[in-house]
Amino acid sequence: MNQPSGDADRPDNGGRATVAQTWDELVVRTRDDATLNLTFVLFLCLACLIAAIGVVTDSPVTIVGAMVIGPEFGPLAGLAVALVHRRTGMARPAAAALLVGFPVAMVVTAAAVLAGEAVGWIRLRSTRQLSEVDFIFQVGPLSFVVAMLAGGAGMLALVSRKSTALVGVFISVTTVPAAGFAVIAATKGWWNVAAGSAAQLAVNLSGIVCGGVLVLLVWSHHVTRVRKASPSGERAA
Repeated sequence: MNQPSGDADRPDNGGRATVAQTWDELVVRTRDDATLNLTFVLFLCLACLIAAIGVVTDSPVTIVGAMVIGPEFGPLAGLAVALVHRRTGMARPAAAALLVGFPVAMVVTAAAVLAGEAVGWIRLRSTRQLSEVDFIFQVGPLSFVVAMLAGGAGMLALVSRKSTALVGVFISVTTVPAAGFAVIAATKGWWNVAAGSAAQLAVNLSGIVCGGVLVLLVWSHHVTRVRKASPSGERAA
């Protein structure tokens, strides 16, 4: 009986092994940032506090600062990886980080805003005073499109190891600012604005995950095809 040729199976097996290894590397890179811990909560609290200050001072620059330090992309990327690779064990902590982290940060921010109002540091009377940051609560179809594009760019930065591109992702979506604005609006009784900010937050979070999933699906298909076409199953540059 003839022995099967190792070369015949090598492209497929080598390709699958390389793809599996690449997936494992991606999981390792996203797992730590997708976990609920004290550092994540503190960063999210600080980002929401800065966003709230940006709202009450009508300062887009401060809003951008809040976007940059917001840690929410880690769990969102973890969710995208978990959905594509069917890792429920990774999806649970990522979802918990978002479902616990944002409410905690918003409660802390609400307490700070109420304290600021009590001592007279915050004197908002109308959203007309916020002409530079009113885009945060004005949700629309393009909000989802931008979030999807940002999520796709962020995931592409992860799989290509272009970490510097992540900064652009952070300042292109209004997740943390929307949470901060929702808190400000709620303390003022501007419930329609609070609802718009909450909707903006939900739309951006879901859009980022969808964009990440789409990029991962395309990337996985491309990598698998390249590995199978390679005579030795070697990793492409």
